Amino acid sequence: MRILITGACGMLGRDLAEVLSEGQELYLLDRETFPPFLTSQFSTLNLDITDSENIYKEVTRINPDVVIHAAAYTDVDGSETNRDLAFRVNALGTRNIALACQRFDAELLYVSTDFVFDGEKGVPYLEFDRPNPQSIYAKSKYWGELYISALLNRSYIVRTSWLFGKNGENFVTKVLNLAKEKEEIEVVNDQTGCPTYTKDLAQAIARLIGAERRNSSARASLYGIWHITNSGQCSWHEFATEILRNSGVRIKPITSEELNRPAKRPKFSVLENGVWKLQGWKPLRHWKEALKDYLKEITVAQ
Repeated sequence: MRILITGACGMLGRDLAEVLSEGQELYLLDRETFPPFLTSQFSTLNLDITDSENIYKEVTRINPDVVIHAAAYTDVDGSETNRDLAFRVNALGTRNIALACQRFDAELLYVSTDFVFDGEKGVPYLEFDRPNPQSIYAKSKYWGELYISALLNRSYIVRTSWLFGKNGENFVTKVLNLAKEKEEIEVVNDQTGCPTYTKDLAQAIARLIGAERRNSSARASLYGIWHITNSGQCSWHEFATEILRNSGVRIKPITSEELNRPAKRPKFSVLENGVWKLQGWKPLRHWKEALKDYLKEITVAQ
């Protein structure tokens, strides 16, 4: 299977490349400069997804069976002041990828976010619940979903949340770095979600697109919206407490209002992996178990 991964230098993109490296013909796309270990293993392409003309030309030249679209502008607070950039990358950039897939009827998997929901439901969100994005970032990602739904028949929309992994800055690394400098750190305790390990998400995506199945008709039965996260839920404060367990660092709970960040976050954005379970597939492991493996991995790397 010929697979193109956008945002391949990112935290999820690198794990996807690692997971899918065996038995697949991989092409990696990113606007950032690729590290040598990626260029030595894979076909790479430096290109910005907002460059509609060249994206169309290069993606159709590669003619992939599947595109995994992980590229995004992910600065949630920055999106509030860079509205045009957020919509240009997350909405129009996604449209550009979708139009290129449309030419040869390639499959597209789009990585979306729990932030498309307003967080007012109070119980986990199903794939069938109506989105109501509140921030500029969330709206731009939701418009990406709408473009895909309007332009393509063969697509997967994968909503996930609170990502952490070895190939990028994330909440875990921020907390660990703060703990080196301070005896007490402040973390909000009124936002609840599902921490998700990018390695586990990459493996789930590989299963979803049927990387081991050559029969495209078998994959077609799985098109649609999916929620994929590690099992369990917690607040950011509970997440930080687990990260710094036995460290001696005090973690002070604060409210979102006290933190006063520019972008509004959903108070409760837990995603029920409903379609995954209906498919009869085993839920992803608990986030605490995934976190333990991640902490071991970064400790060894240091």
